[in-house]
Amino acid sequence: MRHLFTLLTLCCLLFTGCNSSEKYRIVDGTIVYNTPARPVGQSDMIAFAAEPIDTVRVGFIGLGMRGPGAVRRWSQIEGTKIVALCDINQQGIDKSQNYLTAAGRERAAEYLGENAWRELCERTDIDLVYIMTDWKNHAPMALYAMECGKHVAIEVPAAMTMDEIWALINTSERTRKHCIQLENCVYDRFEITCLNMAQQGLFGEILHTEGAYIHCLDEFWSEYYNNWRLDYNLHNRGDVYPTHGIGPICQVLNIHRGDRLKTLVAMDTKAVSGAEYWKKVKGEDCTAFANGDQTTTLIRTENGKVIQLHHNVMTPRPYSRDYTLVGTTGYAAKYPVQSILLGNNTVGEVDIENLNSHRCISDEARKELMERYKHPVTAHTEVMAAKVGGHGGMDYTMDYRLVYCLRNGLPLDMDVYDLAEWCCPIELSAVSIEHNSAPVAIPDFTRGSWQKLSSYKHHWAE
Repeated sequence: MRHLFTLLTLCCLLFTGCNSSEKYRIVDGTIVYNTPARPVGQSDMIAFAAEPIDTVRVGFIGLGMRGPGAVRRWSQIEGTKIVALCDINQQGIDKSQNYLTAAGRERAAEYLGENAWRELCERTDIDLVYIMTDWKNHAPMALYAMECGKHVAIEVPAAMTMDEIWALINTSERTRKHCIQLENCVYDRFEITCLNMAQQGLFGEILHTEGAYIHCLDEFWSEYYNNWRLDYNLHNRGDVYPTHGIGPICQVLNIHRGDRLKTLVAMDTKAVSGAEYWKKVKGEDCTAFANGDQTTTLIRTENGKVIQLHHNVMTPRPYSRDYTLVGTTGYAAKYPVQSILLGNNTVGEVDIENLNSHRCISDEARKELMERYKHPVTAHTEVMAAKVGGHGGMDYTMDYRLVYCLRNGLPLDMDVYDLAEWCCPIELSAVSIEHNSAPVAIPDFTRGSWQKLSSYKHHWAE
């Protein structure tokens, strides 16, 4: 009975208000989404800290491309117990069990099959459910896990629609369980060091930022089980994978910690490469491939800052998670090469014909600056991060910080409102494009609490 009740509750949460005419209205040319009222008895999760968990007991759902690597990383983190593993294929479970054996850990309980994840969530000896399935299953699994009394950590993107976003927010607020997105790029050494520089005023006031996910996936499409990622792009328009680009930027801009995302506008190119690839692998013409080869999104914040995002997984371009900060006294960019400019930094005499007179600092000076402003999180984790790895170590750092904060009863580095803000461009960019690139008013996902804090911070045990 409880199982049926919970499933019915999830259906209500996910599909309430799914009619577009009920979800938003157009006011003076701007698309305005309805913000559901906070249910009576709920309160926000700003700076929420759960009771300390001495040993974090975790269950993993989804052991395909990224899952076994996460199990391996967790096997190297003190104060954890890997209780259960779940997938629809035995291969991923076996690979993960081998990592546990190699680390001297006990074998975990196994759950195999399409619906076995529910049984994992229902266990009473799990504190955290770690979800790494295809995108469409992220939110339903997370909702069920929270209803079963578990904290949840979800691979990116954690939510694909506004309905899913609000369902995750409301369930997290009601159950008082952490619900976070596993955004590893906020722990990239360059991004987190520039965050430290920005917080110490090195760039002045940050006014303009740029982020992106540019990664031609021609060699990778077939690696996704049952072709789920290409299929999602076939049917959906807009920036469907924005979190790597927007996440680190939102931390620098103190989003829902003194500022908030306010307005979004998006446009895309026509779809060419996706349809061609579909014909290549399927042997059939595709006349209605939804996602354009490139999508560009602009976001303005309440305090007048601008975020520019790009998404392109279709055309041959050098890989880029563009991370650019433009401040009143400085500039930083990670791609195509790491660059920092401070102050005027004029080289030689001022000459209007000399377009190289304003240069970034030398590589040697940049490396010295990076070391001087090394973030405490990096200093605390860099030795083990280098040893364990995972996208250059940022995956290990992400997992370590999650465990550290849970064990010490601290607010996590990311919260459910970060999840909402970093995922909302998925639906909102599509809606903007479908309305001739009309502006979209971004909801305040905190429902009035975005000024409770004045800046972003990482928490530490005393």
